[in-house]
Amino acid sequence: MPLRPRLLLAACLLWPLGCIAATDPDVFAVGAGMQRMPSWPGGKNQHSEPVPYLDIDLPGRGSFSTLDGLQIDLIRGDAWHGGIHGDYQWGRSRDDLGSLRGKIASLPPRINLGGFLEWQLTRQIDVGGNLSHDINGAGAYLELYAEWDPPPTGLLEHAVTLRWQAMNAPAMNRFFGVSPQAARALSVPAWQPGAGSQLASLEYELFVPTSRRTGVALVLVYGRLLGDAADSPLVTRYGSRTQLSESLAFVYRL
Repeated sequence: MPLRPRLLLAACLLWPLGCIAATDPDVFAVGAGMQRMPSWPGGKNQHSEPVPYLDIDLPGRGSFSTLDGLQIDLIRGDAWHGGIHGDYQWGRSRDDLGSLRGKIASLPPRINLGGFLEWQLTRQIDVGGNLSHDINGAGAYLELYAEWDPPPTGLLEHAVTLRWQAMNAPAMNRFFGVSPQAARALSVPAWQPGAGSQLASLEYELFVPTSRRTGVALVLVYGRLLGDAADSPLVTRYGSRTQLSESLAFVYRL
């Protein structure tokens, strides 16, 4: 699926390792920052916007955050973790389309709902995935990921995550398809992509504590569109296969 807010802020993931101890405490964190990301999925221009941050984590029960959306735990073992997953998916606004405004449709946000499963290989490495579907549309989305939390460097906490995302045909067409009418307006071939790979990305997340309760989170994401998404005329003619995102936030843990 397209770049989503969970790629933007990693404050909870980067909180000191006590957060993931066997007796995890409840976490309540708030914050705010700025993010810079593609103007629309597949676009080459970027825009900046303020980002609120909220994270509520109740170990063994569930969580809600602007990072990972809603998770309700139904499976909670020593290594396996899974349950219900919900998220908010951004579309593309008319104001961000630039020269494409009026030629291709703007897309309102949607809510996705499905399930997730995660396996913790070691204390520093876990792999997992989630499968979700639009609750008010036909799009379906699959994401697989592997995350590594290397040892802290002094006071600095950091993490590296590799992700792969795929879409079904309705979702792919929604973001990257070009209807005959739009093709005539843009003077490009019509494009009706099928299901398949959509994005691979590499994230680097850094957290710098400033006090016992506060810190600064930095997230850098390098993404590369794949398959029919990368070959869409919207991307090859007006956008970019490379998708970059950066964010910086100040976080306060209650």
